Amino acid sequence: MSKTSSLWFEEALLADGWARRVRIEITDGRIAAVTADVELQPEDERHGAALPGLGNLHSHAFQRGMAGLAERRGPASDSFWTWREVMYRFVDRLGPEDVQAIAAQAYAEMLESGFTRVGEFHYLHHDRDGRPYADLAELSGRIAAAAAETGIALTLLPVFYAHGGFGAAPAGPMQRRFLNDPDRFAALIDGARRAVAGLEDGVVGIAPHSLRAASPEELTTILPLAQGNPVHIHIAEQVKEVEDCLAWSGQRPVEWLYNHAPVGPGWCLVHATHMTEAETQRLAASGAVAGLCPITEANLGDGLFPAPEFLGQGGRFGVGSDSNVLVDAAEELRVLEYGQRLSRRGRNLLALSEGESVGASLFKNALSGGAQALGAKEFGLAIGAPADIVSLDLDHPSLAGRGGDALLDGWIFAGRTGIVESVWRWGKQVVEQGRHRDAARIALRYRQTLERLLSL
Repeated sequence: MSKTSSLWFEEALLADGWARRVRIEITDGRIAAVTADVELQPEDERHGAALPGLGNLHSHAFQRGMAGLAERRGPASDSFWTWREVMYRFVDRLGPEDVQAIAAQAYAEMLESGFTRVGEFHYLHHDRDGRPYADLAELSGRIAAAAAETGIALTLLPVFYAHGGFGAAPAGPMQRRFLNDPDRFAALIDGARRAVAGLEDGVVGIAPHSLRAASPEELTTILPLAQGNPVHIHIAEQVKEVEDCLAWSGQRPVEWLYNHAPVGPGWCLVHATHMTEAETQRLAASGAVAGLCPITEANLGDGLFPAPEFLGQGGRFGVGSDSNVLVDAAEELRVLEYGQRLSRRGRNLLALSEGESVGASLFKNALSGGAQALGAKEFGLAIGAPADIVSLDLDHPSLAGRGGDALLDGWIFAGRTGIVESVWRWGKQVVEQGRHRDAARIALRYRQTLERLLSL
């Protein structure tokens, strides 16, 4: 028997723009009707301003557990590479239950901030000694379980990782939990698909970790495993990575990838921070999505993506929380714009036309780019799409007197906490009054897990 409910909003961001007094009818998790300029009905549940849920296109969920642990200065200059050593030591402690507990905490926080789908770039596959679990996809199953218990939509991206550097350099001992050859990776993908099968609109893609971790031959071998679903890859995040790629191949990472792989709209190039003008043009023209993670990129000192030039050429982007050092959808968008302002000493740089709202430009681009990168073929507040809806509290001081795109500017640039009031995922309310429905239980398990792990 079908289950139907109805939500009524003061304002809503629909596919063709903002509308007022909007009624959204939901049947079996999907939007069945959208009607504007209607009065509140007795059976309707009343809320403030409705937005489509955003996609978080790049997450390493387990790293939520080490947030803040790498903020002590080392004996020499610190960088991504010294941060990575801290990450290796942390990951060496994790068991399957720990992975699920940490992922659930990260996913609950994502929902509270307005993300309704996550792309989990999942490279932790094996036991502590590097041996596969009896179920090769044990940890993929734990990620799927965390998604199920929190309600977030999951695009699972099992990662192919075989080497420790360009030219198929041997992996180090601290990378032992990540490693597979192409045959075992194919079996892992099969297991991941079984793990996700029980989720509502779950997707499984693939993620060659980077050109450092996958040889050209291996990259060619694994690409058919995507079966038309997303392909994600880390690329050109660090200057050292660019220098090492040049030394190995005579080409820069993005240049090499476009010369040797069929990159197109099904791909997401994560970070792509250090590109030439020609590489930026190729990425924009290909229709692939740039996966930007501004908070993590700032935390790691990666550098700044050439966003104005990329958007000016019609490039597509989405945002991700990556290391989950801070999970906040609005903050990702704010830091993306502010990084450009600081480096270029200008304002309103990611609004490309006179009078355009920066908040609206950021949100709408991240919405469509994130959906594309995560394989979410139906999205937005439209009939037939999953009812993944975020409600902003119009009584919040930062939204006072505002409407339309000014609500997005207020949320992204002027908001603190409490603006995201409710979130529905597949028609079920998972966040109410700013808190996930199971926040207390999930946080208690998370605290107990971290207290034990950090005492080891």
